[in-house]
Amino acid sequence: MRTGRRRTTLIATTAAATATLVTAGLLTSVSAQAAAGCQVAYSVASQWPGGFTGNVTVTNLGDPVSGWTLRWSYGAGQQTSQAWGATVAQSGSQVSATNVDYNGNLATNGTASFGFNASWNNSSNPAPTSFTLNNVACTGSTTPTTPPTSTPPPSNPPPSSTPPPGQQPSNLVGWATQNGGTTGGGNAGTTTVSNASGLTSALNATGAAVIRVTGTITCSGMLRVRSNKTIIGNYGATIVGCGLNINGDRNVIIRNLTFRNWDDDAINVQESATNIWIDHNTFSNGYDGAVDIKRGSDFVTVSWNRVFSHDKTMLLGHSDDNAGQDVGHLRVSYHHNYFDGSNQRNPRVRFGNPVHVYNNYYRANGGYGVASTENAGVLVEGNYFENVDDPYHRGEGDSGPGGLVARNNHFVNSPTGQAGGSVASIPYSYQLDTASTVKSIVTAGAGAGKITV
Repeated sequence: MRTGRRRTTLIATTAAATATLVTAGLLTSVSAQAAAGCQVAYSVASQWPGGFTGNVTVTNLGDPVSGWTLRWSYGAGQQTSQAWGATVAQSGSQVSATNVDYNGNLATNGTASFGFNASWNNSSNPAPTSFTLNNVACTGSTTPTTPPTSTPPPSNPPPSSTPPPGQQPSNLVGWATQNGGTTGGGNAGTTTVSNASGLTSALNATGAAVIRVTGTITCSGMLRVRSNKTIIGNYGATIVGCGLNINGDRNVIIRNLTFRNWDDDAINVQESATNIWIDHNTFSNGYDGAVDIKRGSDFVTVSWNRVFSHDKTMLLGHSDDNAGQDVGHLRVSYHHNYFDGSNQRNPRVRFGNPVHVYNNYYRANGGYGVASTENAGVLVEGNYFENVDDPYHRGEGDSGPGGLVARNNHFVNSPTGQAGGSVASIPYSYQLDTASTVKSIVTAGAGAGKITV
C-alpha cells in the first residue's frame, strides 16, 4: 500500500498418534448459539526428551459457532508453550485454546486445526481423556494413544492445519508449504475473466475458485482477493493500473501474470494473511511495492518472479513500530527471483525470522539488494550478485539492524556485503542450486510466460 517516497528502505514428519473423541452431548457457543455435538482429534506428532508437538482438530457437528475455546486437562504434568493456529494458555493442568481471527467461525461440519509445543516428564505423556468446547462437555468414547518414538525437537512449529480441497502443487517450496500447505482453489471450477468487473467479482467471491485471466485488464486501486483462490494468467495476461490485496485471507496462489503501472501496490499481503504463493509473475513501472507483505502475515513463498524498471520492490514488514503484530510472523521464502535492475527492497525485512532469500539473481541494483532490520533473521544463500554495489546489509534508514547470515553466494563485480548476527533454522526441505549457475537458471525461467499452467 502507499508509503512515502523516501528511501526506507522442521519439519520432522512423523507418524501421528491420534486420540479421537466423538461427542454425543450438547455444545453451545459463547454467543449462545446452540449446537448438538463436536468431534476432537488430538495427536502427538513428534516427541523428544523434554518436549513434544501436539496437533488438535475440532469438528463442529451442530449449529454454526462464532468464536470458540477448547479446554482439556493434562494428567501427567505436561505444560504447553508455543502455539500456532490458536491462542493457547495453561493454568495448572487445564489448557485453554481460543480461536485466532481466521478460524473462529465454525459452520456445521466445519473444522478448525491448531498446534502447539509442550514439555513432558520423559516418562508418561497420555492423551487428554475429555474436552469442553465453550464450557460444554464434549462427551463420548476416547481411544488413548501412545506417543511416537522420541525424535529431535523441531526448530520451528510443523504444519498443524488441514489444507483446503486440492493437492498442494509439487513445485511449491518454502514457507508456503508449512502451516498445512497452500492449495489455492484446488480442484474447484474455473472462471475465465477478461475485464475489470469480471476480475473484481471473481476475486471477491466466497468459496474456492480457480480464476483464469486472459488478455489485458485495465483497472485502478486495489482489488480484494478472498481465501482459497488460484489466480492464473493465460499466456500474455496482463493487469495494468491496479493491484491485488490479500487482506486477512488465506490460501491464495497467484501465477503467470504481468503487472505494470499499478497505482498502489501490485500485490499487497497484509493483516495476518497466511499461506500465499506468488510465482512466475512479471512486475514493472509501478508506484509502490511489487510484492509487499506486512501486518502479521505469514507462511508465504515468492518464487520465480521478474522485476524490472521499478524502484521499491518487496517490502516485508511496513513499520518499525509494529513489532507487537509482526514478531513471530512474516516468515517468507524468496527464491529464483530475477531482480533485474530493481533499485531497492529486494527484499527489505523487518522482524521476520527466519526469512529465506536463496537462489535469486541480482543484476545492477542501484540502491541495494537485501536489508535485514529490526531484529529480523535473514538467510541469504546461494544467490548470484552481478554489478551490485551493495548486495546486502544490516539496518536501513532509521531501522535498527537485524541478523543476516550469508553463505554460498556468487559475486561478479560486486562486494560481499555486510553480515552478522544469527538466524533461526529453516524448517522445510529444499534443493539449493549452485550459486554460479543461478544466473542462467533464473533468466531462463523467471517471470510470466515461462510456464504452462
